[in-house]
Amino acid sequence: MGLLSELKLAVPWGHIAVKVWGSQKNPPVLCLHGWLDNANSFDRLIPLLPQGFHYVAMDFGGHGLSSHHHPGFPYYHQSFVSDVRRVATAFKWIQFSILGHSFGGTVGSMETENILTYKRRNIEHMLKVEASQKSPRVSSPEELLQGFLANNNHLSRECGELLLQRGTTKVDTGLVLNRDRRISLPENVIDFVSKEMFAYYTRSLQANVLLIKATQGYFDVRRENDANREPLLLIQDMLRAILKERFQYVEIPGNHYVHMNEPHLVAGFISSFLQSQPRTSSRL
Repeated sequence: MGLLSELKLAVPWGHIAVKVWGSQKNPPVLCLHGWLDNANSFDRLIPLLPQGFHYVAMDFGGHGLSSHHHPGFPYYHQSFVSDVRRVATAFKWIQFSILGHSFGGTVGSMETENILTYKRRNIEHMLKVEASQKSPRVSSPEELLQGFLANNNHLSRECGELLLQRGTTKVDTGLVLNRDRRISLPENVIDFVSKEMFAYYTRSLQANVLLIKATQGYFDVRRENDANREPLLLIQDMLRAILKERFQYVEIPGNHYVHMNEPHLVAGFISSFLQSQPRTSSRL
C-alpha cells in the first residue's frame, strides 16, 4: 500500500502536515507519532497493515512539517489533543481509530507533588529559548544523524535517516532541524496527571484499547528515572481494571522503536485488532 498524498491542513497559526494512505471511503485510522518524532514514524508499518482502512499520519504542531506555534504561545498537552481534533474535523470524521506510538498513544502519569516541578521547568525552559534568539544550528547530514542516533539509541541508522527526511530542511551549508526548540523537553508537551485524574479519564473512555509494550521499550529512552516502573504498571493495572474486556495487552520483543526497526512484530497484532472492531463503535 503506497503513500497516497501529502496534505497541509489549515489552522489559525499555519498548517498541520499529514500523510495519507488508502481510500477515504474506508474506515479512518489516525496515526500519532512520539515526542520529537514525525509522521515518517509509520512509513514502514502502515504498508504491513490491512488495506481496507484509510490511514492518516499527522505531524503534531512544532514537529516534522507542521507549523510552529507563534512566539510567546507555549505548547501544552491540550495543544496536541486539539491538533487531533482539528485533523478529524478537517476530514469530517465522526468516529475513527487511533494508532499511537509512545507520546502519541499514552497519557503521562506522575504523583501530584511532582507536577509543580515539571510545570515550573516548562515555563523556565520556554522563556530561556525565546530569549536566546539563536539561529537554527546548521549541521552536515552525517553530523546531524550521529547526534540524533546518540539521543535515540533505540533507533537503527536506517530509521533515523527516515525520521530526519521529514524532520530537517536543507539550507546552503547543510541541514537544520524542523522542530520547534521549545518542545525539546518532555515537560513542554506532556501533561503529567495524578492517579486520581488518570482514573477519571479512563472511566470516561468509550474506546477499545490495545496496548503493545516492547520488552525493552519503555525504559532507557531519554529518561532519568529508568528504575521507576510504577507509572507504567499503574497505567496497565488501571486500564485492565476499568476497561475489562475492552482492554487488550500484548508484550513483544524489541525496543522503543520496534514499530520502525521491526514493524512486522507489531503489524499482526494491530491488524487483528483493527479488523476485529465493530465498524460502528469508537476504537483506539
